[in-house]
Amino acid sequence: MKSRWNDAEAAEYVTRYAAQGENEDVALRTYTSRIVGADPALVLHGGGNTSVKTRARNVLGEEIDVLCVKGSGWDLATIEPAGLPAVDMQPLLALRRLAELSDEEMVDQLRSKLLNAKAPTPSVETLLHAFLPTKFVDHTHADAICVLTNQPNGAELVREALGPKVLVLPWIMPGFPLAVAVADAFDANPDCEGICLLKHGHFTFGDDARTSYERMIAQVDAAERFAAERTATRTLVTVPAAPIDRTGVTSLAAVAAPILRGALATEVDTVWGPQQRRRVVDWRGDDDLVAFSTSDRARALVELGPLTPDHVIRTKGRYLYLSREEATDGVKCRAAVERYVQWYRRYFEDARDRMAFEPTMLDPKPVVAVIEGAGLFATGANAKAAGIAADIAQHTLRGKAIGEALGRYEDLSEGELFEMEYWSLEQAKLGKASHPLFAGQVALVTGAAGAIGCGIAEALLANGAAVVVTDLDAARLETVRARLAGRFAARDVLAVTADVTSATDVARLFADAARHFGGLDIVVPNAGIAHVSTLEDMDPERFDRVLDVNVNGTLLVLREAARLFRAQGTGGAVVVQASKNVFAPGASFGAYSASKAAAAQLGKIAALEFAELGVRVNSVNADAVFGDDEVPSGLWDMVGPERMKSRGLDPEGLRNYYRERSLLKTEVRPRHVGEAVVFLASGLTPTTGAVLPVDGGIPEAFPR
Repeated sequence: MKSRWNDAEAAEYVTRYAAQGENEDVALRTYTSRIVGADPALVLHGGGNTSVKTRARNVLGEEIDVLCVKGSGWDLATIEPAGLPAVDMQPLLALRRLAELSDEEMVDQLRSKLLNAKAPTPSVETLLHAFLPTKFVDHTHADAICVLTNQPNGAELVREALGPKVLVLPWIMPGFPLAVAVADAFDANPDCEGICLLKHGHFTFGDDARTSYERMIAQVDAAERFAAERTATRTLVTVPAAPIDRTGVTSLAAVAAPILRGALATEVDTVWGPQQRRRVVDWRGDDDLVAFSTSDRARALVELGPLTPDHVIRTKGRYLYLSREEATDGVKCRAAVERYVQWYRRYFEDARDRMAFEPTMLDPKPVVAVIEGAGLFATGANAKAAGIAADIAQHTLRGKAIGEALGRYEDLSEGELFEMEYWSLEQAKLGKASHPLFAGQVALVTGAAGAIGCGIAEALLANGAAVVVTDLDAARLETVRARLAGRFAARDVLAVTADVTSATDVARLFADAARHFGGLDIVVPNAGIAHVSTLEDMDPERFDRVLDVNVNGTLLVLREAARLFRAQGTGGAVVVQASKNVFAPGASFGAYSASKAAAAQLGKIAALEFAELGVRVNSVNADAVFGDDEVPSGLWDMVGPERMKSRGLDPEGLRNYYRERSLLKTEVRPRHVGEAVVFLASGLTPTTGAVLPVDGGIPEAFPR
C-alpha cells in the first residue's frame, strides 16, 4: 500500500478551508480523512473514523480545547469540516474517571458537549479519540489488518508482521470500555505507534496529520507484505483452477438472480392488504469470486462472520451458499433460504438474553448469497444498499481467502457478533426510516428515449424504483439516461439499447435486467411508432412496420415478462401504454390506431393469463404528449409536421389545438402519464384489466 499524501494537495486544502474560516488542523484532518476514505482496502462506506484535537471559540468567545471527530452519517471519502463536529475536550476527559458508562448515556454526553447543537452526533468512538493524548488519530478496518487478526494466533501474527511498537488488544465492544482499554494500553506504552484490535480494526496516531496517516499506511503495507509472503506458495480459493467460462457464468447469473430475489422477498401486511417487500440485487461475477464460489471451502467460509463486526449491520454475519442446482430451482432455492431463516431464528433466541433490553428481531433472511459457478449476489432495499453490501462482501470473501491460506480464518463468536448486530444504538433507529412506494422494486420502460417513456421513468424513480430504460435509438436513450442520472441516483438507472421487434434483443434485455438488478416487478411496454396515411394510400410495408413495433414488440415484452414473473414468484405489474386512439381513432391514422388497439387487446389477454402469477395488467390511454426540448416526443417528430400542415398551424399552435379540444383545457405532460403508471403499478387497489385515460378529457375516448 502506498501513501497518497501530496504536499501540494495538502496546502490546497489549507488554503481552501482557510477561506471558509477553518483552521489548518481541521483542513489537514479533512484532507487525510479523504485520502483514507478513498481507499476501499482501508474503509468501506462510512466505516472508520478520524479526529484532531485543536482550539475553537465557544459562544462566549473563549478559546477552548476541542476534539473535532467524524460525525454520524458522514463518509471519510467525501467528508467536509461540517462532518467533523467540535466537542469540548475537558468534559470528555473527565468521563474517564467513571467506572462504567452506557452507550445511551455516552451519546447524551457527547451531544451535550457539542459546540454546535445542530452538528451531527459524534462517532461512538469519540471517547477513544479523546482519551488518546496525540493530536491526530486515525481508525480503519483495513483488509490486511483484519486478515491477520481473524486468526487463532492473530496477536502473534500482528506482532510478527508489525513489530513491537504496534500493540494488540482483544476484541472489545465499541464504546466506553474500549475507549478506556485503548487509553490504558497507550499510557502503559507511550512510545507505541499503533493499536490493533483483534477481529475489529486498527488505530494509528501522531502529533501531525501526515505522521498519523503515514503510520497507518506503513503498518497496513507491512501486513499486506507479510500475508503475501506467507501465502506465496499456497493456492488461494479465489484463484481459478481453469479458465472461467464467462458465457456460462453470465447465463447462470441471469437465471439464478430472479429465483434468488423471489425467495428473498417477504410478504407483509399493509392497510391495502398483503404486499411483497422486495430487494434489489447487485451481482459480482469477477473470475476470483466465481472461483471462490466453486471451492470446496466456499460453503464453510461464507457461513463464518465478517472481517470486522462493523460490517454485520450491512451484510449480516453469515452469508447464504447455494449450489448451482439450488440456485436454478425455485423450490430448492426457497428451501435453502428457509433453512437460513431457521438458523437465524435460533441464533437470535440463543443470544437475545445477552442484551440489557428486549431486542427486536431483524429480517431473518440473508442479505448476501454466494452461488456456485456464478459468484456473489448482494441485496438491499435499493441499488445503493445492495451495492454497499456487495462491496463489503467482495472484500470479505477475498480477505477470507487470504486468511484461509494464511492459516485458518476465525471469526467472532455468534454471541459477540449478535451484540454488534443488535447494538442498542442501532436498534433505536428501527422504524424511523421511510420506505418509498417502490422500495426494492425494479421497473422496465420500453421506448424510453421519447417524452412519455422518460416521464414514466422519472415518476417511477421518484417513487423509489430502480429503472431499466430501453430504446432502439442509442443516442436519444443516452440523453434520457444522463437526464435521469442527473435528477436521481445514477446507480438506479440502467440503459440498454434494444429492438423490441427482435426476440433475441428482448430476451437479452430481460437477462440484462436480471443480472444488473436481480429481476423486474413493473413492466411498461411503451415503445411505439406512427405513420400518417389514408387507408386508400397506405403502404403495406409501412403498415407492417407500425404493427411490428406496436404489436409484436408488446407481445415479445409480455412474453419475457411472464417468464420472469413466474421465476420470481412474487407477482408484479404490467402497464401497457396504449393510446386515446384505441377508443377514438383518427382519420389518416389507421396504422397507429389499429396497432394500439391490438396492443391494448394483448394487455387484456395478459390480465387474464397473468392473474395466476399475481400480476396485475392495466393500460394507460394518453393523448397529445409533446415533451420538451431535451426529450421531445418521437411520435410527434414523425406525425407533427403533417398535422401542422393539414391544420395550418405552427408548433405552438398545434399544442394549443390539442389543449383546447379537451374538456379540462389542459396540456398533458409526460409526467402525468408517469403518475398514472405509478398508480396502476402501486397495488394500492386490486385492479387489473382496467384502462386509465390521461388525455385531459376526450368524450369520444371515454372507455365504454
